[in-house]
Amino acid sequence: MPEILTELGTVVPITNVTVQARVSGYIMQVEFKEGQHVKAGDELVLIDPRPYQVALEQQLGTLKQDEAQLADARINAGRYDKLIKQNSIAAMTAIDAQYKVQQLEGTVKLDQANVDNARLNLYYCHIIAPVDGRVGIRAVDMGNYFTAGQSGGLTILTQMQPISVIFTLPQDQLPQVMDRLRAVGELPVEAWDSANLNKIASGTVKAVDSQIDTATGTVRMRAIFTNEDEHLFPNQFVNARLLVDTLHDVILLSSNALQTGPDGQFVYVVKDDNTVEMRSVTTGIASNDTTVIKSGLKLGERVVTDGTNHLRPGAKVTIPADDTGKSENPSADKPASPSKPAQ
Repeated sequence: MPEILTELGTVVPITNVTVQARVSGYIMQVEFKEGQHVKAGDELVLIDPRPYQVALEQQLGTLKQDEAQLADARINAGRYDKLIKQNSIAAMTAIDAQYKVQQLEGTVKLDQANVDNARLNLYYCHIIAPVDGRVGIRAVDMGNYFTAGQSGGLTILTQMQPISVIFTLPQDQLPQVMDRLRAVGELPVEAWDSANLNKIASGTVKAVDSQIDTATGTVRMRAIFTNEDEHLFPNQFVNARLLVDTLHDVILLSSNALQTGPDGQFVYVVKDDNTVEMRSVTTGIASNDTTVIKSGLKLGERVVTDGTNHLRPGAKVTIPADDTGKSENPSADKPASPSKPAQ
C-alpha cells in the first residue's frame, strides 16, 4: 500500500533573474527574441558604447601623462641620490624628490583604476545572460534611453530546466518524512494539475526548509523536476503527491465496507451461519477507495460492502456466490456483492 501525501504546491524556478543594465545609455540592439532559450554568456542587449569608449581614451591619456611625469621624477630622484652622497646638494632637496616619486606613483595607480573602471563600463554596455534559461517579454524597445537599475529591468530570464516545486508539509508528518529522507536520501514526488486529475511530471524531493512556519504549522519542501517538455511553468499551482513509504503485508479493505458509529469505525462481518455481526476496526491510511486495516479483521473474513443500510447485528443474509455447487460454470465461483473477502 503506497503511503502518499498530497499537498498544494507552486512551481518556482531555481534561478529567476531580472536582467538589468549596469550603465545608462541608448539601446542600440536587442539580440534576443521573446520566449527564446539562451545560454549563459549570450549577448541580450547592446547599449551605445561610444560615450564609454571616449571616456576610456581620456583615462588612458591621463595615465600616459602621469606615467611620464613619474618616470621623470624617478630620474631626478636618482640624480639627487648621487649628488647627496657627494654633499653637492641639500638633503631636503633629495627627500622632496623621493616624496614626489611616491606622490606620482599614487597618481598612476589612481589613473590605472580609472582606466579599469572605464573598461568595465565599456564591457557593461553588452548585457550578457547570466544563466541558461528562457527570456520573457522585453520591457524596453530599441532606441529608448535606459537608466542603470531602472525599475522592471530589460526582461526576465527564467531557468526552465530543471525547475522546482515548493510545497508545504504539516509539522505532524515531518518526523516520518525526515526519517525516510535520512534512510533513502530522496523521495519520489509527482506533480498533478490543480484539479488533481492529470499527472504532469515526476521528480524527487531532496531539500527541506530549516524552520517551521509558526503561522501555519507547516514546513516548506522543494521538489526538483527535469521539466524536459516544459509542462511545468513558473508560478503554476500544482498538487504534489509525495510517496513517503510503501507498506507491505497489510490488510486492505474496500472503503465502502467501513461504517461509522458512536464508538468509531466498524464493519459488518458475515459469519459461517450467514448472519452478520458488528466488528470495530482500527484503520490506517486510505487511497483509491482502499483502506488499511490495522486491527479488527483477519485474512479471509467476509465483510459487507453494499446494502449495509438494511443490516442489524444477527441479521440473516443471502450471498449468491455461496450457492456455487448448483452451477456448472466455474465463473460462478467468484464472490459477489454484498460481500467480499479482505485482501
